[in-house]
Amino acid sequence: MGFSEEKSVVSRLERSREMGDDGVKKEAMEILGMFQVLPRLVVFDLDYTLWPFYCECRSKQQMPYLYPHGKGILYALKDKGVNIAIASRSPTPDTANTFLDKLELSSIFVAKEIFSSWTHKTEHFQKINRTGVPYKEMLFFDDEDRNIEAVSKMGVTSILVDDGVNLGALRQGLAEFAQNSASGKKNKEKRLPDSSKSDELQ
Repeated sequence: MGFSEEKSVVSRLERSREMGDDGVKKEAMEILGMFQVLPRLVVFDLDYTLWPFYCECRSKQQMPYLYPHGKGILYALKDKGVNIAIASRSPTPDTANTFLDKLELSSIFVAKEIFSSWTHKTEHFQKINRTGVPYKEMLFFDDEDRNIEAVSKMGVTSILVDDGVNLGALRQGLAEFAQNSASGKKNKEKRLPDSSKSDELQ
């Protein structure tokens, strides 16, 4: 991508801050269309990733809200056929699930692993792995370094978000996922000749 194209993408992202969910979804679909290889599963943290608060500090009676780009990104992934899941260490899963119900989002996730843990989400991903999707085919967004570091070691492309998930983070995540997929394929191709030689010797 040339400088002028990059500048164009940046300006579109800036404009999207003023857009509603439909506008963000349209931009997200365009970003998804830039990549030939997409993850089979995208996993999101909740607190300070999808929504700008700790749900344990709120009452179930309150009305929750997402970061401005959150809903549009979720529905763009769904429409593109990419599965989505939740991995949250919230100590109040009842409140988190109530909030997801109020936002009418519960049904779009193939897995919702919401429980307190000291494993920095490796346990969450072991449960999510039961969906049948390999770690290397997942993309993960979270706001904590320790979770990103731990989950990355499992083979998941993991992106640290600074102020909630947005279109810029989505684009970065898809680019890193594509790069990791390409390097993984090259490494596999490099190993193939060696394995064929060993077969011939047997």
